[in-house]
Amino acid sequence: GMYQGREEHRNWEPFGFDPKEVDVLLVTHAHLDHVGRIPKLVKEGFRGPIYATEATFDLANIVLLDSAKLMEEEYRTLYRKALRRGEEKKVRQPLYTVEDVENVWLRPTVYAVYGKWMRIAKGVRARYRNAGHILGSAFIEIEYTEGEGKKRIVFSGDLGNKVEVVMPFSEKAKIADSLVIESTYGDRDHRPLKKSIEEFKKVVIDTLLNRGNVIIPSFAIERTQDLLCVLKQMHKDKELPFCKVFLDTPMGIRATNVFNKYVDQLSPRCQRFYKEDGEVFQFPRLIFTPDVEDSKRINDVARGAIIIAGSGMCTGGRILHHFKHQIWNKRNAVIFVGYQAEGTIGREIVEGAKWVKIYHEDIRIRASIHTINGFSAHADQDELIDWMKAYKRLGDVYLVHGELDKQLVLQKAMLKKMDKKAIIVEEGKEYRLH
Repeated sequence: GMYQGREEHRNWEPFGFDPKEVDVLLVTHAHLDHVGRIPKLVKEGFRGPIYATEATFDLANIVLLDSAKLMEEEYRTLYRKALRRGEEKKVRQPLYTVEDVENVWLRPTVYAVYGKWMRIAKGVRARYRNAGHILGSAFIEIEYTEGEGKKRIVFSGDLGNKVEVVMPFSEKAKIADSLVIESTYGDRDHRPLKKSIEEFKKVVIDTLLNRGNVIIPSFAIERTQDLLCVLKQMHKDKELPFCKVFLDTPMGIRATNVFNKYVDQLSPRCQRFYKEDGEVFQFPRLIFTPDVEDSKRINDVARGAIIIAGSGMCTGGRILHHFKHQIWNKRNAVIFVGYQAEGTIGREIVEGAKWVKIYHEDIRIRASIHTINGFSAHADQDELIDWMKAYKRLGDVYLVHGELDKQLVLQKAMLKKMDKKAIIVEEGKEYRLH
């Protein structure tokens, strides 16, 4: 996956292994921090097959093409500036290009079907199970023969929470001789989603009635669709004051169209919307703005707008333009519904910054700032532990995908609630799973 925020420079570092020696690539889901360096892997010699669900392949293509285009655009901008200083040779090449992304799909690709075992190597088979995190997401069971018996390793990928907005609940497994599990929110429990939705609705309604605009930085995949579901339900329930809802993220629009393609994998609520309206997310006030000119015209809407734009952590994209035009106005509100990594503009704002630098201009923050955490697509501490308690046979547990302080809290909670000592994985260290 790709590093983001302060760790972004690490994307250009060598892998800790030789890509040519990797036989198979098993992809759990299409978020950038899980698929973001696949083009680099292929470019540096990986030649094996790639396994993922069909929905993950569809979303990964969108994510990787968007990533490549942004990097190519950034490179061209930096190169032009460096050329004027005679320093063009110092400009770092993009991590990968659109052509590199297209080359990924020249590798053999295998569609994984939930619940179906697949042979991936001699004596080794794998099964994908629905992780409930985003569309197409999976945890993966790998079974292999050792001596006279069989062993099973489970990789959790990212696990969803126990809230059905767009995605159904995660499935559960029963056997793991080794479990590698995420720990993103291992140190806390989420507030109930019902409370988060009520808070979200209040901010939206109050801001619109106060003749302001609502600006929501959002991740293109899953979080955006969650928000559209909530806003559509508000519209159906006649709770939404008159307004226009702009989905101003080309990647979010493309992702939403992919979600519509896999209605049978979505939550009961989404399936009900589809049966009632023939559309999962669309409702009369929703406007898609894929083109730049359409996006710019949103600046002319002085009040009564809800603007959903990327990137979710405000590291780039159209959200920065909306901040520049909207965040100085005290009538407006900014709602953060996702994690903001250290080193990002989103994190600065969430932590109470009074000013923010956007495109080399200092902007005064007068809009009200709201952080609503209950929309997380990740399981919290209780949900992670409940998911592990469902195992009838559970061997060693390895904690990954989390900050150390959060892993330490989860490790302690597991010892107390499960009598299980988890191993916190150290980067660069080899572990034998058995």
